[in-house]
Amino acid sequence: MRIAIEKNAKILALFAIACTAVVGLTYELTKGRIKQQEQQELLSTLHAIVPDDAHDNDMSAHCISVNDPLLGANEEQIAYLATKNEQPIAAAITTIAPDGYNGKIHLIVAVNVDGSISGVRTLKHKETPGLGDKIELRKSDWIKDFSGKTLEQLLSNRWAVKKDGGMFDQFTGATITPRAVVKAVKNTAAYFNKHKTTLFEQTNICGADE
Repeated sequence: MRIAIEKNAKILALFAIACTAVVGLTYELTKGRIKQQEQQELLSTLHAIVPDDAHDNDMSAHCISVNDPLLGANEEQIAYLATKNEQPIAAAITTIAPDGYNGKIHLIVAVNVDGSISGVRTLKHKETPGLGDKIELRKSDWIKDFSGKTLEQLLSNRWAVKKDGGMFDQFTGATITPRAVVKAVKNTAAYFNKHKTTLFEQTNICGADE
């Protein structure tokens, strides 16, 4: 009986080791592909929110680390910088709306040097399907409403959802989600306008342009 138990224990141990090895090998084989896919998604997003003809550098290879309460949380965020002829054009800043209906909403907000919004995209969220998920471009064009909004509008009380007297639509049955995103975009633009003279002077952490 004891011999049988020991034998079964050894078999289980060998099986566990084999499973661990398979998982490790699978991770090693796929991590490069996952990283490449993430890079392609980043490039696609940056191209969408900052027009290619507006800059002549590789934004994905020119970024800095930023941290500020206006960016929604005490977490490091990334600002991808756009330049043309080595002059500042815009910054695409990852940011967080901390007060979504189901928690944090991760965004990327591109702001031009004149203070206007170049574009906004949702990166990650847990909002309610069919309601709050309209912040995703594949579900609704709502997120495009920020593009072209100016600094003057940013500083006015119109930078809010219509239910709060502002200019942005809310969703039927879901006001908390768009309200959180509107606030986060405003705060991110305010951060950029406050720090834009120094952002482009910071050390690049993404590597040099090709």
